[in-house]
Amino acid sequence: MDKDQESVQEVRKLCEQSQKAQSILAEFSQNLIDTIVKSMRDTALDHVETLAKDAVEETKLGVYEDKVTKNRFAAENVYEYIKDLKTVGVINEHPERKVYEIAEPMGPIAAIIPMTNPTSTVIFKSLIALKARNTVIFAPHPRAAQCSLNTANIMSMAARAAGAPEHAIQCITNISLSGTEELMRHPAIGLILATGGTAMVKAAYSAGKPAIGVGPGNVPVYLDRSCDVDDAVSKIILSKAFDNGTVCSSEQAVVCDEFIDDAVREAFRKRGGYFLSREQQEAVKQIHFTPEGLPSETVIGQPASFIADQAGFSVPPETKILIVEPEGIGKEFPLSKEKISPVLAYYVEKDWKRGCLRCIEILKFQGIGHTLVIHAKDKKVIREFALKKPAFRILANTPGTHGAIGLSTGLAPSLTLGCGTWGGGITSDNVSPLHLLNIKRLAYDTQTEKESTAETTEVEKEITEQHEETAILGNEEIEKIIEDFVASRRKKGERFR
Repeated sequence: MDKDQESVQEVRKLCEQSQKAQSILAEFSQNLIDTIVKSMRDTALDHVETLAKDAVEETKLGVYEDKVTKNRFAAENVYEYIKDLKTVGVINEHPERKVYEIAEPMGPIAAIIPMTNPTSTVIFKSLIALKARNTVIFAPHPRAAQCSLNTANIMSMAARAAGAPEHAIQCITNISLSGTEELMRHPAIGLILATGGTAMVKAAYSAGKPAIGVGPGNVPVYLDRSCDVDDAVSKIILSKAFDNGTVCSSEQAVVCDEFIDDAVREAFRKRGGYFLSREQQEAVKQIHFTPEGLPSETVIGQPASFIADQAGFSVPPETKILIVEPEGIGKEFPLSKEKISPVLAYYVEKDWKRGCLRCIEILKFQGIGHTLVIHAKDKKVIREFALKKPAFRILANTPGTHGAIGLSTGLAPSLTLGCGTWGGGITSDNVSPLHLLNIKRLAYDTQTEKESTAETTEVEKEITEQHEETAILGNEEIEKIIEDFVASRRKKGERFR
């Protein structure tokens, strides 16, 4: 067989194995699921440095120390947020309405992994998938094949050691476009969880399956005249230089109030921002994008000095980001696009109202629904930006990279950031295990008074206890217990319809 045929055959085998594991995992109790997830967290934390090293060496992009931070965030911060979530059995009760919500898994899940954040994304998606009792199959980017596989194997071993079934976590080894497409379209797959380039996300939405995808993040940051200039610029550089700009929520364009323009420029220069001349800007534009207009893989995730060298000029050694000043926004101004690198666009507007319009223009061109950052002390301006901007994460006075994923804010810690229907997606949330659950509802007749709320709650408690006891039993054993339960209730004179 050729490479494509081998990949397709491997995917079919993985899907078959994942489906069998799913039927077992779906019957696990909350306690067992939580034990498995904790084991995965603990093991991931033991490997954050090794996996970061693997990712940098294989992909040749990003910053080792920052990838360690991302791996640790994916394991520790995500775990702390999800550990107490109910994802098994009755997860919500509304006794006043006699409605009870019961969780059911969606899996198996096809998880697309980008080369920019390969190991951290595998850790994150493994945790949220198994927390919701879903098996998962990873489809890595070809440039991150081995580090993604290493991470999946580590998470799999940790899960199995705590009681998860074999094949609950798997990863494609023969990677090809045909194999990834086969995975997304396979009948066994219940949901596609796609993180990657625009083309891959569109393919996920076109696969005929439910899908959660992440679009481009062309994040504008507005600097209001009321802001603390030094603090704002420090946070922008921290965010934009983090892992050489590979996080989709990093700032892509500064929109500065004219009143503080001189102070902002000086603050950038003092902290490692280098403003390019027109000639230098044109040279960077030429190497930054492919003829099709996509970010060049030779530039993605590279340091500012490397990009300058490739463009034919040098910058001071302390340079952290390159700052360009496009004359407009749109296809004819490529540097107004998302730049997955430490290259930052810079615009100046007369006041916050015009700055508001400029931010909207940037988002509508690319990145609608994703994220916007504002630095201001004037709460009225912040409120206006929150109300009027077509972005679902409005971050105030915080770094874009860290704030959007929930590292420096109270948002749900996540490495999959929904862009809502504005961005062509199904959710505007930071994706968590709750997005990987089907919810069914038990609803009692509210028009009669035959059962009191207390009696109904007692019945539900018994059902929940029975679920916990039978979570890993076979179908015959479960049927016997249900028959005994019904018989016991009938002895009490209760009627079942």
